[in-house]
Amino acid sequence: MDALLSALADPARWRLVSLLAERPRSVGVLARLAGARQPQTTKHLQTLERAGVVTSQRTGQRRIYALQPGPLRDLAAALGRLADTADQLGGSRETYDRYGLSLQAERLAAEEPGWADGRSFGFRRSLDGRPEAVWRHLTEASLLARWWTPDDLRVSELVFEARPGGRVVLEYRDAEDSDGSDLVAGRAEGVVDDVRPGERLAYRSSPLLPDGGRAFTAHVDLVLRPTDTGTDLDARYRITGSTVDSADFIAGIEIGFGQSLDKLAANLAAFSDSTEHDIDTGSTK
Repeated sequence: MDALLSALADPARWRLVSLLAERPRSVGVLARLAGARQPQTTKHLQTLERAGVVTSQRTGQRRIYALQPGPLRDLAAALGRLADTADQLGGSRETYDRYGLSLQAERLAAEEPGWADGRSFGFRRSLDGRPEAVWRHLTEASLLARWWTPDDLRVSELVFEARPGGRVVLEYRDAEDSDGSDLVAGRAEGVVDDVRPGERLAYRSSPLLPDGGRAFTAHVDLVLRPTDTGTDLDARYRITGSTVDSADFIAGIEIGFGQSLDKLAANLAAFSDSTEHDIDTGSTK
């Protein structure tokens, strides 16, 4: 495939492929139709033949070239699979496009400091597990690190002191940046305001701009309510102190925070299944 792509990348060779798609032709005719010298045309045809996209045979004093459709069909199928993967419903490309639309709107709205103050976002998730289990996932760093970032990101630093006045630090990187060689994708710092184990958790967190300043302050209020099947989590996300430069961050709140909560739900479902398995098998771990 690499040889084929390299061969087709040259405009002169692509012109020869187009001519040969019409019918087999001799080197001399191809050179004339392509407006090129015959030695150059011969070299291009030899490259295409090594890549398997054309074949040739000698007829008297002439060499006739013909197109091999098989490799082109294989390439078309591979390109189609790539397009289908990128275009799959609910995939990363769809999220990218949604963020792009939100980003454009928020940048247009961010004309002066305080432009987004008072904006709020509401989220609700019905979670597996009792409030005590949900509380652990909201406050214990080792469990928080499993879900407290949007998709395609990973936690690189996390501090969550679950007490009034406790520190909150969240730094994250691209999920594929395993060695930390890429730039930090984001960092936020804040403080815990209210702690009622199993019932309510409130904290403030400010995403940091590249210069270290605060983009805005998010006031996050998480309320837990027990249900017959688990726990309902109501999350309220309210903005104050918004700067003009905060538009890029605010554009991603609905998508990013929503993805994080979806990951929390998935982790709690797995946690609940594991706990039930331990009970069924009598494990004491």
